[in-house]
Amino acid sequence: MSTEATKTEITNEETVPAPIVTTPEPWKPSFSPWLIAIAVMLATFMEVLDTTIVNVSLRHIAGNLAAGEDEATWVLTSYLVSNAIVLPASAWFSKFFGRKRFLMVCVVIFTLSSFLCGVATSLPILIFARVLQGIGGGALQPIANAVMLESFPPKKRGMAMAIYGLGVVVAPVIGPTLGGWITDNYSWRWVFYINVPIGIIALFMMNRFLEDPPYIKNAKPGRIDAVGFGLMALGLATLQIILDKGQQDDWFEASWIVWASVIAVTALVAFVIWELRAKDPIVNLRILRNRNFALGATLITAMGIIAYAPMTILPQFLQGLLGYPALNSGMALSPRGLGAMVGMPLVGLLISRVDSRLLIATGFTLTAITCFLLGNLTLDVSGMHFVGPNVIQGIAMGLIFVPLTTTAMGTLKNEEIGNATGIFSLVRNIGAGVGISLVTTAVSRNTQSHQTTLAAHFSPYSSVFQEKLQALQQGLSLEQAYAAFNGMLMKQASLLAYVDTFRWMALGCLLCVPLVLLLKKAKSSGPVAAH
Repeated sequence: MSTEATKTEITNEETVPAPIVTTPEPWKPSFSPWLIAIAVMLATFMEVLDTTIVNVSLRHIAGNLAAGEDEATWVLTSYLVSNAIVLPASAWFSKFFGRKRFLMVCVVIFTLSSFLCGVATSLPILIFARVLQGIGGGALQPIANAVMLESFPPKKRGMAMAIYGLGVVVAPVIGPTLGGWITDNYSWRWVFYINVPIGIIALFMMNRFLEDPPYIKNAKPGRIDAVGFGLMALGLATLQIILDKGQQDDWFEASWIVWASVIAVTALVAFVIWELRAKDPIVNLRILRNRNFALGATLITAMGIIAYAPMTILPQFLQGLLGYPALNSGMALSPRGLGAMVGMPLVGLLISRVDSRLLIATGFTLTAITCFLLGNLTLDVSGMHFVGPNVIQGIAMGLIFVPLTTTAMGTLKNEEIGNATGIFSLVRNIGAGVGISLVTTAVSRNTQSHQTTLAAHFSPYSSVFQEKLQALQQGLSLEQAYAAFNGMLMKQASLLAYVDTFRWMALGCLLCVPLVLLLKKAKSSGPVAAH
């Protein structure tokens, strides 16, 4: 009896099925990721384009609105300030309002304010509209970045970031050319009007194809960190004003620059301390403890400098020393966009086969080479001289941007990506502002230095100087000959200043390569795989 019971017991134990452990499948969007990519990239391209398309139109805007050219620069500054303030807070607003709803509201604000910019009848109205435009556009880049990363499976995220990077890198390059053509052939107002139809199409596609992932729907953002947001807004706004107006007012020789710097530094330091101690910070700076993300943020800041600085000083060189009109100087930059258009898809294919760190290091090295090539400029160069370096630099931007983004965020959780992309976009924009300010100051100060050095050789006791002066006096008075000499001296001094600046940029790019080697290879199991 006991034996039968034992057999029955054993049989029953053997027939009991083992518990099945199921792991939830990762969230997937209902629509094709490529339709989602087109929807968010339309808005992102429109916003990034506006960072540079207005530059060549400033003189026309100032003349039409009866303002000085120095006052017209606030059209640029007001946009950058409001844009930078919204960038890092985009993740919190996405959780509070819902990402899809918040993104669509941002596109509506950007589109309506673009129309308001076009119909502005005075400079104050235009500046107010640009502030609104910056508020609407500030969140478009980080949210679009997060949507792209989450919509594509890990194995296709490299190509997705290539498409995203194509818009981010190409738009600022074609901006001056497009802006110059529109201004010359139509009116500066159409620089803003072209955003309206693009915004309407983007809104329609977002409403149709976009949806919030579960962690966004279930997110509880809590109360807004008003203190942190206020400190960030004060610090970044003051910093941007200093960067924009510093060179014009001779930097720290002006007392207001000194006081503004004290305010900016105090506000930003207080912001960092507050955010690290706050329970629910509006910008989670603790994410910088992640080694890859901290290094990636540093390198993307450097990329912001090298991406925007050449686009600022090359048109100045072409217009100021070679006499190019605004449209032609913008067209001289267009090969860079062609290089990016070739490089981005190429990188999307290579990123699954080649170590991302090698691609990033190659990108910085190629950029250093192009900066060195541009550091051999003369006053006899033609427009073709800029084709090769610009094409290579466009490819290099792709080699840096795509793998750096995927590697920097490859060890983060999905819940951290929204906050990370906001910080990533912010530091890139800060890098751009700092870079533009640094190279503008460097060219101006180095021009003065070289002018003093060259003037020392223009001595009446120099036989070479006397020969040149006599040659110039044929058909010119003595005063006109000296004026011609002074013009030659100024051109040569400016040329040497541009040469120095490009070579310093080349050195800066090379110094980024060792930092790349400190990055860890992102695992494919992470939310943003390196491939």
